[in-house]
Amino acid sequence: MNRSTDDRVAHVRRLLAAARAVYEERSRIAPLVARCTGLTSEGVELGFASLERDASDADLRALVAGAGNAERVHVILSANVFVAHLRALAIARAAADRVTIRASQHDSVLAHALVEAACDDAIAIVQERDVATVAADEVHVYGRDETIAAVRARTRPGVIVRGHGTGMGVAIVTFAAEMRAAAELLAADVLPFDQRGCLSPRIAFVEGDAARASSFAQMLDEALREGGRRVPRGALFDDERDDARRWRDTMAFVGRVWHGDHHTVALGAAGAPPLIPPAGRHVYVAPEPTLHAAVLRLMTIARFVVAVGADDPARVEAAVPNHVRVSKLGRMQRPPLDGPVDRRSS
Repeated sequence: MNRSTDDRVAHVRRLLAAARAVYEERSRIAPLVARCTGLTSEGVELGFASLERDASDADLRALVAGAGNAERVHVILSANVFVAHLRALAIARAAADRVTIRASQHDSVLAHALVEAACDDAIAIVQERDVATVAADEVHVYGRDETIAAVRARTRPGVIVRGHGTGMGVAIVTFAAEMRAAAELLAADVLPFDQRGCLSPRIAFVEGDAARASSFAQMLDEALREGGRRVPRGALFDDERDDARRWRDTMAFVGRVWHGDHHTVALGAAGAPPLIPPAGRHVYVAPEPTLHAAVLRLMTIARFVVAVGADDPARVEAAVPNHVRVSKLGRMQRPPLDGPVDRRSS
């Protein structure tokens, strides 16, 4: 392969131009996205706000530098976050002269729209489901950990598999935070995609005592109630509904629960192992006496954590693992287009 960095950046910018075109015409595909994802129409519109439509040259050069170098890349997309297809395509196209895509059977709407708008002969959507028959140097697979394991077991010898698996976000609310503002910003990070993405926060560690954490949980409940009125939650799948009921019942037994029509907030005890909630706008809140204590608690689940949102990102970034993306609360769903959102080793 002889493409220069400038050429690769140009190919990604072509996809961004396609994303802008799709965004401008989003009303045409929004009803189909809603049917495929289970999101409400308001939820689809909120999700589209996270679709990358532009990026700095520095971010795109960082994406290209980390994308690798292959002749052919095959991408297996998931259905959790419909706008995530753009970043997956951008990384693959930065890496390879030829890209094939296997879209999810449950949500292929945006992938098809982006490929059509890009008019790039190097990108094609294929129907082949057996990865063992795919002619590619690399396979980029997005989805559950068991899906990645199954793909690795089926690929031909010599094919590199880059997996992007199950993950979540965590919020850290420091002593310096204005509590109500932090609760409203965290709610804004929880609402998109009904919390199914790996950037979606499911846990909030509040620096301070139990009373401060309880006050924050109540404010978060209020913010999510208001968010649910503006952007109702979509349909939960059967397994999500069962997991939510079990988690809620457990938290009612060991802590305190605020339950609304479109969300649940639960308060855990300081120092207790965090009980990770399922997707569907469920948040576990717990007090930690110091930022150091909060980070120690985070380290117990670090293998699942992709992103951290904080009111004081600079202070938090210096303390958390290197693979974790750190952003301000309210910006967790919109990281720069500088590479995979999931920086964990694949």
